Amino acid sequence: MHAVVLHAFGPAENLRHETLPDPEPGPGQLRIAVRAAGVHAIETVLRAGVTEGLVPPLPELPTVFGGEVSGTVDAVGPDVDPDWLGREVVTASGTPGGYAELAVADVAEVLERPAGLTHEVAVAAVVTGTTTVGVLAHAQLGPQDVVLVNSAAGGIGRLLVQHAHALGAVVIGAAGGPAKTAAVRESGADLAVDYNLPDWGRTVADWLAGPGGGRTLTAVLDGVGGEKARTAYGLLGEGGRLVTYGAISGTEFTPSPDELTAHGRTHVDALGALLAHPEHNAAHRAEALARTAAGTFTHTTHPFPLAEAARAHRALEQRETTGKVVLIP
Repeated sequence: MHAVVLHAFGPAENLRHETLPDPEPGPGQLRIAVRAAGVHAIETVLRAGVTEGLVPPLPELPTVFGGEVSGTVDAVGPDVDPDWLGREVVTASGTPGGYAELAVADVAEVLERPAGLTHEVAVAAVVTGTTTVGVLAHAQLGPQDVVLVNSAAGGIGRLLVQHAHALGAVVIGAAGGPAKTAAVRESGADLAVDYNLPDWGRTVADWLAGPGGGRTLTAVLDGVGGEKARTAYGLLGEGGRLVTYGAISGTEFTPSPDELTAHGRTHVDALGALLAHPEHNAAHRAEALARTAAGTFTHTTHPFPLAEAARAHRALEQRETTGKVVLIP
């Protein structure tokens, strides 16, 4: 089979499209003929060899990234029901190996792909949608909220904007550049701002005071971290809440307890809570797929051929993509 292999940490060009032996499923596993494999932002960080901050341990090399896969079961392990053969499935087991034509996964981590969903959309739903469901469980949004979503053109950000808009909340989406802010408006945001501009915080404050009807920002949903998170947090009204779910900027932002207390604000680390309670993953995944199949979650995907995984990583790092980045064997 063909696969994308990393032999040395470093730039995206270190990802090599090579031929490897076909993997064989072991006990409790099945093998998937991959039709779409998700690319996660954390994989670009691991590929570069970064070890600081929120990054998990580096993998042993050589390695094949990719724990998000959708495809067709073409082989099963010795103790797995052969009825799985031929089924269309999706998984986010976290087991590496998805950047390939064939991948193995534990049968307990596999879900059947809902009818009507493409493989690209299914692989977006099973991770991006799952994380979004978890974030929303902590955000507890309602129609009375005025919400600012950072990285609102990203996979999770778009879903958060869609959900908040459907609730009837006032939604402000922040993203980088004219094309992405246009996409944010299409997702249902009442205001879309370019947070690459130095005065974007003032733009939001002026809108809230004027066209926004003198409203107060009640919630910030942030997966960016760094100065963009700090700016968004500074716009929160008294008693507002900050819900974080990562730090793609590479710098975590956490307000101090004294700062939170002074303004009656709260901070929830949704990603930390999700990682601490993996027992909720199965329910969140099922809900994410159900929402996607029902059309209440609408995913945008950015596909690349498997052989161009290096280009996909570069585009993701340079913030050139919109929605979920997916590799197609």
